[in-house]
Amino acid sequence: MSGSKTVRSVSFIALAALTAAGAPPAPGVAQSAYRDGSPTPAACEALGFTTVSEHDDYRRSARVGMPSPPPPPPPQREPRGRAADAAAGAHKRIEELAVTGHRVRPAAPSMYAPPPAIMRQQAETERYPNAQANPIRRVADEPVSTFSVDVDTAAYANVRRFLNDGRRPPADAVRVEELVNYFDYGYAAPRERTIPFRPFVAVTPSPWSAERQIMHIGLQGYEAPRAAQPPLNLVFLIDTSGSMSSEDRLPLARKSLGLLIDQLRPQDRVAMVAYAGSAGAVLAPTDGRQKLKMRCALEALHSGGSTAGGAGLALAYDLARQNFDPKAVNRVILVTDGDFNVGVADPAKLKDFVAEQRKTGVYLSVYGYGRGNYNDTMMQTLAQNGNGTAAYVDTLNEARRLFRDDFTASLFPIADDVKIQVEFNPARVSEYRLIGYETRMLAREDFNNDRVDAGEVGAGASVTALYEITPTGAAASSDPLRYGRQPAPAAMPAGEIAFLKVRYKLPGERASHLIERPIGGADVYASVAAAPEPARWALAVAGFGQKLRGDPRIDERFGWPQVAALAQGARGEDPFGLRAEFVQLVRNADGARSLNE
Repeated sequence: MSGSKTVRSVSFIALAALTAAGAPPAPGVAQSAYRDGSPTPAACEALGFTTVSEHDDYRRSARVGMPSPPPPPPPQREPRGRAADAAAGAHKRIEELAVTGHRVRPAAPSMYAPPPAIMRQQAETERYPNAQANPIRRVADEPVSTFSVDVDTAAYANVRRFLNDGRRPPADAVRVEELVNYFDYGYAAPRERTIPFRPFVAVTPSPWSAERQIMHIGLQGYEAPRAAQPPLNLVFLIDTSGSMSSEDRLPLARKSLGLLIDQLRPQDRVAMVAYAGSAGAVLAPTDGRQKLKMRCALEALHSGGSTAGGAGLALAYDLARQNFDPKAVNRVILVTDGDFNVGVADPAKLKDFVAEQRKTGVYLSVYGYGRGNYNDTMMQTLAQNGNGTAAYVDTLNEARRLFRDDFTASLFPIADDVKIQVEFNPARVSEYRLIGYETRMLAREDFNNDRVDAGEVGAGASVTALYEITPTGAAASSDPLRYGRQPAPAAMPAGEIAFLKVRYKLPGERASHLIERPIGGADVYASVAAAPEPARWALAVAGFGQKLRGDPRIDERFGWPQVAALAQGARGEDPFGLRAEFVQLVRNADGARSLNE
């Protein structure tokens, strides 16, 4: 709904002045007031921030037809001398935006955004990558499959949002690998940091396609002790444009980042940048002992304006680089609906920009909010090329999962450029298809090329991938060639179905390491019922995702009741209720209306 955005530009604040640890306490204010607590107006005013209540912010946004006054800038000391010169230079750099060399100008003033009830009546403009499902491949022609791992979970939370609203999600919104990787499978953990993955493999009959099998590959990541985790150098990049005004956007984003602040240690540092019609830094790099100051900076933000996301990214990276610590995790945390509409807004140009920035050691993680104008295409582009993760926050519970329960998996990498390659034995497998990972496919030669970017995996995270395979002797999807001559298969180790390779780099290293494992008869289970719980649960989630996508390779007899029954039989321990919630989503899908209904 970019047309309904209002203009309330976030003021520029001298970047040079913000590189210090922050202003000293005001006279008469106890040092303890800088530690932590509730961000009350009085406490925040003592720290130099004026908070805006959500009620007052909503009243302003609901006054349709009233012009938008700019928000007061947070009180800051005026820079002098060299600081002032550096600040002026920062203004110029951001306004001219090194991404393309074009000047970023705040949009012309417009009217206030309509209240949520009016917004919902407008046409949806959500955007999703148009990725075609992976085809079935003949082992005789292409025996090797290579892809970059993906531990993003944005698609699952977004699909949940649609189904809880009683609607089927668009097919392009359903990335099956992100649905599968939303869950913890309890794989056995690796024993040492230098070999950060331990493979799990199970081969079972396919529940949705007769005569075929599913090859389940899981990787469990190493979870370093909390005391051994490096310090954090984070920049929160917060979208404060007009489209972020509703309760499921900026207010929810504030609460989400508050949960992340809860986890910070004294050695961690956070800076904040906000952007609307233009971009500005609103919090100097601040250590983890001053949580109240961070909370007050969040509470001082309110929405209004167009979305100069490109300028915001440039400023956030600039701030992260100025405080770069080679021994720390240096990362930009972007929270937005992705609806960039001022300055650089082309995903292709921003892709090149964030890909260049990751070479400096500053990574980007993206958290999406909102509905109606959610730009998933932009979010995926930024996260995949910024060496980070993408997630979608539809509820406060999801925020708790991401920023509290899975905090280490989100922020502390154990391996970079993680790639998986599987070579199939033509004597045992005639066809295969990778389920999901359409936007993560790599060329065979990319596997050994350490210059080719791939996925990042965080501490304690797991990766799951599923192949549907056709055993030799079973009915194939395509007819044999009339004139082609099949080469005799080379001598293979007895019983091997395939050979698994995993390539990864340890954080900060340039040379990759290799894990290898044959897949053979000991990994095969005669029935789905006999398979281990992780395999059965992944089958249920993959079947769910493929049905939502309308995949024609799913037998019509494998309906929603069969998906629900398979999931019910594999729920196992469910301490957070996520698997029970999934079973309910399957039932919701059975009765959900299509987008056009």
